[in-house]
Amino acid sequence: MAQTVLIVEDDENVAPLEIALANLKGLRVLVLRNGREAADFLRRSSIDLAAVITDLQLPYVDGFELIEIIRGQARYSDLPIVVLSGDSHPDTPERLRSLGANAFFPKPYSPSDVRHTLEDLLNES
Repeated sequence: MAQTVLIVEDDENVAPLEIALANLKGLRVLVLRNGREAADFLRRSSIDLAAVITDLQLPYVDGFELIEIIRGQARYSDLPIVVLSGDSHPDTPERLRSLGANAFFPKPYSPSDVRHTLEDLLNES
């Protein structure tokens, strides 16, 4: 059965990342466009997620709140979370670590680097 990675990104141009992740055998990618959709999905879905990749600047529920929602659910306590963001505030990486994010990539990012980090995180879990 394929593992599912949830990408939460309001930018329409996530195709390069989707293509990079498609190269991972047994991985299915699901893209949601805003934080509220993602939060609802995470609360209601029975899909066993392998990881979440999220932006920080999202409509309705931002990425910081989304990470808190994820970590607030026991079934996702160890779920790998990768953050992609144009947020350049110097405190952002530390804030993300304290919330439980596993990796942070400032935009512009390399889809290949994200794929390799995700592979490492999936192999650890």
